[in-house]
Amino acid sequence: MEATYRLNKSHVNIEDGKRRYMPGLDGIRALAVLVVVAYHFGWRGASGGLLGVNVFFVLSGYLIMDLLVEEYRSKGRIDLKRFWFRRARRLLPALLLMLLVVSVILFISDSSRFVSIQGDIWAAIMYMSNWYFIYHDVSYFESFGPASPLGHLWSLAVEEQFYLLLPLLLFGIIRFTNPTCGKLALYLLIGAAVSFGTMVLLYDPNTDPSRVYYGTDTRAFGFLIGAALALAWPSRILATPLSRKGTVALDVVGAMGGAIVAYMIVFTGEYDEWLYRGGMVVLSVAAALVIAAAVSPFTTVSKLLAWKPLRWVGQRSYGIYLLHYPIIVLTAPANPNMKAGFFLQLVLLVVMIWLAALSYKFVESPFIESSTLIEGWKRSKIELRKRVNQTAFIRRRRLSVLLSIGMIVLLCVSCAQRESETTGASSKEVKQEMIQGETTDKLKEEPKEEPELHELLIQSQDVQTPSLLSDGVTAIGDSVLLGVAPELEKLVPGIIIDAKVSRQMKDALAIVQQLESENRLGKCVIVELGTNGPFTSDTLTNLLDTLGAERQIILINTRVPRNWQDKVNQELSRAGEERSNVKVIDWYSYSANQSGWLTKDGIHLQPEGAKAYASLVAETISN
Repeated sequence: MEATYRLNKSHVNIEDGKRRYMPGLDGIRALAVLVVVAYHFGWRGASGGLLGVNVFFVLSGYLIMDLLVEEYRSKGRIDLKRFWFRRARRLLPALLLMLLVVSVILFISDSSRFVSIQGDIWAAIMYMSNWYFIYHDVSYFESFGPASPLGHLWSLAVEEQFYLLLPLLLFGIIRFTNPTCGKLALYLLIGAAVSFGTMVLLYDPNTDPSRVYYGTDTRAFGFLIGAALALAWPSRILATPLSRKGTVALDVVGAMGGAIVAYMIVFTGEYDEWLYRGGMVVLSVAAALVIAAAVSPFTTVSKLLAWKPLRWVGQRSYGIYLLHYPIIVLTAPANPNMKAGFFLQLVLLVVMIWLAALSYKFVESPFIESSTLIEGWKRSKIELRKRVNQTAFIRRRRLSVLLSIGMIVLLCVSCAQRESETTGASSKEVKQEMIQGETTDKLKEEPKEEPELHELLIQSQDVQTPSLLSDGVTAIGDSVLLGVAPELEKLVPGIIIDAKVSRQMKDALAIVQQLESENRLGKCVIVELGTNGPFTSDTLTNLLDTLGAERQIILINTRVPRNWQDKVNQELSRAGEERSNVKVIDWYSYSANQSGWLTKDGIHLQPEGAKAYASLVAETISN
């Protein structure tokens, strides 16, 4: 196919003139990137901050379609080579610099970790991070061990794939159907519906949602909704004032969209089922309403979003997004049970914005203003040399230099403190550290259990007959229960313990049915699950219904320094409140401020912690 294609101009009814700057959109960029940063910091009130990426997708769809239409309007054709070169010129330099800096830091401070992210680096360069993570089963939400500092690049990969595919899609549609703008927008919305349908079909509430979260096929609806908006509401026709009623109506629409976006960012979470069954589409439509109001310079919404500090941050939002996640990951405490303090997070926020400003000044802008990459490189060097040679600049930047040095030291020290465990996408699963009565000096060693330890079924010799087994106590759990098993067996003679590494709540129903068929399911059933990921209310309800109201059921909540901890504990607590035969052991509260009970992962137990855990369970059974 040729690098350019011609369209029928009559289908794009836009007046002549240059493409105008829309400051309100920079305000949207600023707010979107800040809520993403807040989400990765784990701040309260930003549990849905990951939806900021959806806002970026809708905004990108709008701007790219608007740009393509504007290029056709002014030239009568769209130059694909030039379009793709502009995208590469805008995105690649800062990305490559970030990858280089992260690689150097890890190579110096943690070589094994550097090796583990080699695949992540190449996937990022090829803009295929999302599919690389899908292929290697790398979860965006559930991970043990240090996260990859490049985990956020999946969204840039999706965007770049969209930049590649949208012009080709338009070429195909216009070449074979020659549609009006209205029909073209309709086709895009049909594509968005197909994308959303794919998300609904692939989403399984009992498994990790990373596949539908990463997929280009399941996230395309955001871009397509934005692109359809650009056809129905092109920026150029909004350069002229609307009627008073029209402006007010647009403000109302924008405010409604903003309220929906804000509500979802504050009150939704990554594991909410409805998010993948319509919530993200609702968010995308709401974002489109805000964009529709923001592109008109005469609306109150646009004027608020064009506030100068917001514009400044928005213009540097790409650099902030690129840098924020490596900074957060590489400065995270080595102990996952600990979090960086709020003051330190504010300092990191200032640092990442400052570094993004430097990137914008010395890396991004020179390339944006150049016609070739070589010219951009020369401009960047000239600008940097000019600034460095100014003594006033040096005086103003002394504090900044000290901050940079301190930041690098902090990164290196943080990385050096980490255990050399692989975290990149090349690793399909993370091995969990199992502790069973070992001393502190042996904690760094791999446990030397028999293979049966990974699927343990402990049955006390005190229990001899099936009748006693059916009247006894059965415990079902994951690696935490596996570690506690010897202590629990001492305190509860005859207990049957079925525990397995990496087990999740979705596995429990089949285990219960098997134990019951083998007459091993006691009248008292203990369930310790939720360490390895969240579960839905329906999953827990089905399990409890299967166990029946005649059994006494003990649910043990979890202490796991991961973002699903609170959701798991809330579901367990709700079940205890709703069912009279269900008792919830609050291990989370009981183990608070007892760091000596926990191993370095903040999840599994030291010998002292195992004894405390077993005693708490035994006491609950006796009561």
